[in-house]
Amino acid sequence: MSAKRNTESPLLGPDQEETRPGVGIVHLGLGAFFRAHGAVYIADAMEASAGDWGVVGVSLKSSDTRDKLRPQGWVYTALELADSACKTRVIQVLHDVLVAPENPTAVLAALAAPSTKIVSLTVTEKGYCLNSATGRINFDHPDIKADLGSPTPVSAPGYLMRALQIRKDAGLPAFSVLSLDNLPENGQLAKSAVCDLARAVDPALADWIECQARFPSTMVDRIVPATTEDVVEKVREMTGFEDQAAVQHEPFRQWVVQDNFMDNDRPDFAAAGALLVRDVQLFELMKLRMLNGAHSALAYLGYLAGHKTISDTVHDPVFDEFISDFWTKEVIPALKTPPCTDLNAYADDLKKRFANTAIQHQTWQIAMDGSQKLPQRILNTLFENLEAGRPYDRLLLALAGWMQYVTGWDDTGAAIEVCDPLSAEITSCLAGANTAETRVAALCTLHEVFAGYPMEKLRPQLSVLVDKLERSGSRATIEDVLKC
Repeated sequence: MSAKRNTESPLLGPDQEETRPGVGIVHLGLGAFFRAHGAVYIADAMEASAGDWGVVGVSLKSSDTRDKLRPQGWVYTALELADSACKTRVIQVLHDVLVAPENPTAVLAALAAPSTKIVSLTVTEKGYCLNSATGRINFDHPDIKADLGSPTPVSAPGYLMRALQIRKDAGLPAFSVLSLDNLPENGQLAKSAVCDLARAVDPALADWIECQARFPSTMVDRIVPATTEDVVEKVREMTGFEDQAAVQHEPFRQWVVQDNFMDNDRPDFAAAGALLVRDVQLFELMKLRMLNGAHSALAYLGYLAGHKTISDTVHDPVFDEFISDFWTKEVIPALKTPPCTDLNAYADDLKKRFANTAIQHQTWQIAMDGSQKLPQRILNTLFENLEAGRPYDRLLLALAGWMQYVTGWDDTGAAIEVCDPLSAEITSCLAGANTAETRVAALCTLHEVFAGYPMEKLRPQLSVLVDKLERSGSRATIEDVLKC
């Protein structure tokens, strides 16, 4: 694909519009993950069982994704990367991409359209505008303040709430809200955000949403590194066409979906390989604590040690041993096993996936937004183990790794660009903190991260670890912890 409309491209055939199914889904937050995961499942479901489940994507902030996809008719390439071989696939489920700040009315019209049965979203933890300590809407968030002050929304919860209000007033049924974000009970969190906001606007609307809308929870799993120019070049080499909107992903994928949809109206996800269940909680915890928790631990400690990718990190034998012990000694003992699952086998599979050198998953990418991720990925398991008298040294080191990372310097003294919604608060609380002990004490005051956790029980141990990380580096500190 080039910037011109290239009907000669195999990605955009001249009869595409005639064969494209109708729209049944609007997706908020059209990033790489949805295009490499949810959209692929939807494509497979329609291939297996048909149905009008085409997707209108919505970019809530930037026009970049729209601008890359529009010249190629909303079609893009998914590049599957494995050590053995790579392959490409053309994904054709998108019908349009709207940019919310440019035309919020068009977004609301798409959401409120009678044909829209599902509104899915991948907006990351921060997109729900929640207080991370309470799991409820943060009414001090600037986007939520804007949503309360105007019928034109800004946030994802705001768009969902206003669209449901339009449907209620028009006598239309509610839609199902399907979160694909890596959050425990993501459906319930989405429901809380929307209903909290609605109740502040119109209690009757909140009651209607609670009774009429559906918010199924899901567990999603596929490693999707950010698209780089190397990916675009790889696609060009393999297909002969340039695709600036290409996405890359590992071969593995998993989607566990709570089967709770309005009028049972959904794509045939089971035919596409998804697991439909009554309750996804055990699967969520398994994935959040084993995959995502390990990713965060490796991202902070690996980046400090100079490892730029997850595969580089786990090919270092010290980190390889560390992450194996992280799973078997500290995380698996704190989990209940989901049905038909072997947690040790799952850990073995994770290790193989992490070691896939074809997936250049950047540690800096995983390290982003750590203040939003730590409670679900690390802190809950850490304090459960502390209370139960189980080992927690590796979990504690992962937390210390984050604390050292956000000071802004790696093991060699090179500056780190810390990307986090609380960057200003972190910088402020670290001002004047010149020792490991004072930095740990300052960071523990971040209410948004540590509220509800008895940090005073761990501050002395954390101070020792942060001091070791600063003086000896990440790799040497891990070697000390492995001796425990």
